[in-house]
Amino acid sequence: MLNKVNLKPDFSYEKRIGGVILGIDEVGRGCVAGLVVAAGVILDDNIDISQINDSKKIIPIKREILCNYLKNNCKYIIKSSSVEEIEKINILQASLLAMRRIINEMKNKFDHIIVDGNISPDTSINNLTTIIGGDSKSLSIAAASIIAKVTRDKIMKDLDKENPGYFWDKNKGYGTQQHIEAIKKIGITRHHRKSFLSKIITCK
Repeated sequence: MLNKVNLKPDFSYEKRIGGVILGIDEVGRGCVAGLVVAAGVILDDNIDISQINDSKKIIPIKREILCNYLKNNCKYIIKSSSVEEIEKINILQASLLAMRRIINEMKNKFDHIIVDGNISPDTSINNLTTIIGGDSKSLSIAAASIIAKVTRDKIMKDLDKENPGYFWDKNKGYGTQQHIEAIKKIGITRHHRKSFLSKIITCK
């Protein structure tokens, strides 16, 4: 019988780098509707890290509990890029823009930045490290992924009330079959990313 591999994030990256770490992650790159949301987190030394994990590996109710816990016990900042910005500069650049907003507007001091992915949001910053799959490796990034995910999910649930019929309370803006069929039937909203839908439907 094979031994199970523990893939939960830990503090190894933070300890290796040293100092006060700002972990950054974003949510919503693959959606066809809604903004992209990024979060930055500085973890306090005395927090309970036992339940922190990649947000995608945590059920929604538990994510919300952890998000509230992190907000009450850590230093954090949330920033976003709008659908208009996504359409103007493309989703990758919009994601990096949201991350730069975090770096530029974080009021708490930090020594180093670690970002999920393999592209730096600001190549002029020397004290920045990118980590592929960081939300499964770094506790700071995992914590950021939880806050970003819960924040964006709530935004999409609120938008669903204003724009019924697209099932955003369930699909959160991702291009599910149900969502696409609704677009074909009802049409698009100002919250849809036309460039993402161009290969699926004709957008006017």
